[in-house]
Amino acid sequence: MGLRTDRVRRQLSREISIILQEDLKDPRIGFVTVTRIDLTGDLRHAKIYFSILGDEKKQEECMDGIKSAAGYIRKLVGDRLGLKYVPELSFKLDKSIEYSMGLEKTFERLRDERRQNQDSDKEV
Repeated sequence: MGLRTDRVRRQLSREISIILQEDLKDPRIGFVTVTRIDLTGDLRHAKIYFSILGDEKKQEECMDGIKSAAGYIRKLVGDRLGLKYVPELSFKLDKSIEYSMGLEKTFERLRDERRQNQDSDKEV
């Protein structure tokens, strides 16, 4: 990834995070965190990955709100960054945090089972 692409990606991440938290008034959009952005080398397309706190229904509502505001978000990004071409934005729900939390719970359960087995072995 080139220096310019990386710089634009960081600026996009910062601005989109601010827009999602402060500028959008849609009640469907709750606490959203931009987790990463994949930006093409020609700066024409950006995939914005984000996570949402809440259950699956809340996540779907938030996703609908963000997708309906995508054009407005793109306009605000263009105004703030002053790019000649503003990337086409597509938003994707990032479930990697949920996946990581699930793995952590599984590891914790395995550690507990191991401790219980070790304790029962000591009693014998």
